[in-house]
Amino acid sequence: MGIFLAGIQVEQREIVFWDKPAEMLQASPKGTVPVLVLPCGEVIDESRDILQWALAQSGSSLLPQETEAQARMQWWIDENDGQFKYWLDRYKYAEDYPEQPVASYREEGERFLQKLNRQLERHPYLLGDAMSMADIAIFPFVRQFANVDKTWFTQAGYSALKRWLDSHLNSSYFKAVMKNRPVWQSGHHPLWLDEPELDTRDQFTAKATAKVQG
Repeated sequence: MGIFLAGIQVEQREIVFWDKPAEMLQASPKGTVPVLVLPCGEVIDESRDILQWALAQSGSSLLPQETEAQARMQWWIDENDGQFKYWLDRYKYAEDYPEQPVASYREEGERFLQKLNRQLERHPYLLGDAMSMADIAIFPFVRQFANVDKTWFTQAGYSALKRWLDSHLNSSYFKAVMKNRPVWQSGHHPLWLDEPELDTRDQFTAKATAKVQG
């Protein structure tokens, strides 16, 4: 998302976790996504670092300049990447963590949702009146939490949080990045992050597998 918002064009390769390509593991042996390989060969394999790198390259206003705002941004992202991500993983994959019932994991994750909702009742975005890196970094994880049990989330409170989440899910940047693409295979033609002329998986597949004319 951050790369798209920064206006940086990169080749986007979709993978499946149970069949990670050798090229990916060679670039980043830890085998997690996302992975960004720069033209110089440098590899960035943490989503937070990729987001910060992309926004810095473009001088984006999504990166606050004031020290106090930077500290608040980092605090929100630390909260998300720490305790919330911990409980989110257990809520999503509760069958792998039978020590507690799924409702218990959800309640623990809700502590962060409550913080977000209180902040978003006061301001349209996490740092105030303007969107920042904090919003872009956190909303995909809230989306994951909401998708575990959509019926529960729909019936839950969190009206300010839902408004904020819906604004991201209905945005042009989310729709552009989340298009349905085929799994990358060696020999595919590049599929770029920003492909406004392509919308469907079939269109992406046709481009990736097109025979070279000659």
